[in-house]
Amino acid sequence: MSAIDVVTKYGAAAAAGDLQALAATLHPDAVWHQPGTNPLSGDHVGPDAIVAHLGRFFALSNGTFTLETESATESGNLVSTTVRFTAQREGLPDLDQHGVDVFRVAGDKIAEIWLIGEDQATEDAFWA
Repeated sequence: MSAIDVVTKYGAAAAAGDLQALAATLHPDAVWHQPGTNPLSGDHVGPDAIVAHLGRFFALSNGTFTLETESATESGNLVSTTVRFTAQREGLPDLDQHGVDVFRVAGDKIAEIWLIGEDQATEDAFWA
């Protein structure tokens, strides 16, 4: 399976909100690098920690968080995707941003993920 195929499976699981299928795409030592200065920021290691981290997005947004992959490009074991992510929280302006996610794939599992949003300050304020 190519690196882009692995990331495509991850993207489909994320879009469907299927965290079990998403976890199956992750290497046992996978690292998720969440940027910013909000309570969700930092590194999350391993499928259980990453799924729990994603669960916090759903919990804080009362289930409104969505992540959609718009395009993907592969170079060896690296895949870059453009994404759109949205969420709503009571009393705050809706979050609707584009970003770039970069994946490092090892074998047929995602080993590392870096996220880059278009407006980190707005994202930090939303999740704070």
